[in-house]
Amino acid sequence: MTKHLVTIGLALILTSCGDKTNKNIPEETSNSKPNIVIIYADDLGYGDVSSYGSTELITPNIDRISNEGIKFTNGYATSPTCTPSRFSLLSGIYPFRSQKAKVLPGNAPLLFEVGKQTLPSMLHDAGYFTGVIGKWHLGLGDENMNWNGEIKPGPREIGFDYSYIMASTNDRVPSVYVKNHHIDGLDPNDPIEVSYRENFEGEPTGKENPELLKVHPSHGHDQSIHNGISRIGYMRGGKSALFIDEDMSDDFLKESTKFINDHKDKPFFLFYSLHQPHVPRIPHPRFAGKSGLGPRGDVILEADWAVGQFLDELDRLGLAENTIVIFSSDNGPVLDDGYEDEAITKNGKHTPNGGLRGGKYSKFDAGTHVPFMVRWPAEIKPGVSDALVCQIDFTASFASLVGQENLTPDSENILDAFIGKSKVGRDNLILGSQGITTYRKGDYVLIPSQKGPKRNWVNHETGNDINVQLYNLKEDRGQQNNIADQHPELVNKMLNEIEIIINK
Repeated sequence: MTKHLVTIGLALILTSCGDKTNKNIPEETSNSKPNIVIIYADDLGYGDVSSYGSTELITPNIDRISNEGIKFTNGYATSPTCTPSRFSLLSGIYPFRSQKAKVLPGNAPLLFEVGKQTLPSMLHDAGYFTGVIGKWHLGLGDENMNWNGEIKPGPREIGFDYSYIMASTNDRVPSVYVKNHHIDGLDPNDPIEVSYRENFEGEPTGKENPELLKVHPSHGHDQSIHNGISRIGYMRGGKSALFIDEDMSDDFLKESTKFINDHKDKPFFLFYSLHQPHVPRIPHPRFAGKSGLGPRGDVILEADWAVGQFLDELDRLGLAENTIVIFSSDNGPVLDDGYEDEAITKNGKHTPNGGLRGGKYSKFDAGTHVPFMVRWPAEIKPGVSDALVCQIDFTASFASLVGQENLTPDSENILDAFIGKSKVGRDNLILGSQGITTYRKGDYVLIPSQKGPKRNWVNHETGNDINVQLYNLKEDRGQQNNIADQHPELVNKMLNEIEIIINK
């Protein structure tokens, strides 16, 4: 108590003295702006989290964020695949505006246009120390990048002060971490080579050497072998830098907790990008077999544990009260996404899509309708919100919070919805990439006419249909009743609104 009174007294003295007698005191003597952390899962479905109804998988640590903050029942990623969703979250740009915003190979150049405002660059300009740790999958370098030299442009060129990332995805080569501008742990005497065209002489592949595998591919994923797992693409060398799948969650957690310790004395923004439950699902032995649902369930439990460790560190450092923590996912769930890992056979009664229709890669709601929760103990009262919210709106909303101008074209300021001061979020939302796929407005979702197969390679309904589809999600959550014929005027109105947004 005495220490607390002395602190208050000192603050009052400094305030009364003002600038006249304290020229050397920094503009901000404490971390008055809230820290901002986005914890981003990969392929986690609406029904994979117990606070969203899962009874077969219990996620107590993710639930902490939900129970101590706002759980959004209408929270969206912008795309049913990862690269486009991640792009729009960081850029404030709808992915359909970029023809390059699609699932990228591991050697793709940087997707962003350097020099344009992004979420990290906006927060950097507001005085935040910005970092990204975990999965990236947004391209690195240029068309002729040398993996053994400086790897740029990358996260640091779009506003991140620090980056420690997986180069692409855990199922694509190169199987390395990139720290700022260089591969972490690379031995210059053993340079790494990467190709997405042809294999390197003498290197085994999953297709030709299945006896070397501990996890077998179900479709694709049968090229270069590393850690007993065949990947997409070909790779040779760089042995000292190759990650170990079982350790990846711990590696990213260690880096994330170090980041907040290193920067606890000034405002920070951390994009903590989990790799779970993306394939290959290789849990640490501590979690193997713990879920009863196979490796997919095990890695979700592993991710939940890591979230809990991270939240505990915020508590230990005394940062939790004034730290905004957001948890969400880049798209909906998928079971068999390229490896024979018992995801289907051991799924049991678990419903990853939480009763929504479709999943990853699908135009139906489960492709983009994801867990979405925001905790900020200093400002947010716990509750549930039905407001329509989207990850694309972080830039405009946080710009409003920290006194910056939003320069991105599609991000909207819905800060009041994010922090629970309003039950109203977005009025409308376009979902998808590489052409318009879905349009959400109020309780309605419209899927324009599109030719194509009804099911895709992961056995999900695509949402393709030559007829326009209209669903009232409030009355028909599972999208079973197409009411387009009953509401022709609404259909035409929504189709016209799509055109207006496209040409904005």
